[in-house]
Amino acid sequence: MKIAALSDIHGNLAALNAVLDDAHRQGADVIVNLGDILSGALYPSQTADRLIPLGLPTISGNHERQLLTGELSRMGLSDRFANQCLRDDQLAWIRALPSTLRLAGDVLLVHGTPQDDLSYFLETVTASGCRVATHDEVKSRAGEADATLILCGHTHLQRSIKLDDGRLIVNPGSVGLQAYADDLPFPHRMEMGSPHARYASVTRTASGWDVEFRAVEYDWNAAATIAALNGRPDWETALRTGYC
Repeated sequence: MKIAALSDIHGNLAALNAVLDDAHRQGADVIVNLGDILSGALYPSQTADRLIPLGLPTISGNHERQLLTGELSRMGLSDRFANQCLRDDQLAWIRALPSTLRLAGDVLLVHGTPQDDLSYFLETVTASGCRVATHDEVKSRAGEADATLILCGHTHLQRSIKLDDGRLIVNPGSVGLQAYADDLPFPHRMEMGSPHARYASVTRTASGWDVEFRAVEYDWNAAATIAALNGRPDWETALRTGYC
């Protein structure tokens, strides 16, 4: 079985289309969507219309929860933009998404960690910035999750870590946004360093799971121009460069 793992599309329709095309060329048996699907500065409604008919195994991320539960005046810019663009049927689709999902028995889909959608799984933020999480940190966050493969998203960084108990945790990176800055729990930046759309191809083999991280070209300059027109210079920079 070959799984194309997508996460953090953030309404970037052009990046999504490029990744879907690449996943099909790579012979993916199933494509999964790990959340943070529509919130951003680009095309929330059009991205929902692209995804809904596909019926992909899909979970919600923190941005789905935030745009559904918060009042507009208290939402961040990305969630507010999406909320104002989406139709009732699209909001109903989001509302029905599970927070985690099991695939093929031993594959677990989560957005952050198995416990919540905001925690970083494979990275740790300290007062000095963001670093790769230690083996013990990752094992603690994995908890008792019974899966040979755990697919996660949220941090927009492509990374995999195999635990000593054999479980493999894979973050495919972000389809739609290659850099962001956050202030919690300490100020930090998450940057891929190039504007390519990202995902992971994960294949079951006789010896276990094999991971290939993919970086796909699309018209990121056009996407950046739309972000600028929508009043998001932070997105414009991230989309053009992969840096904050």
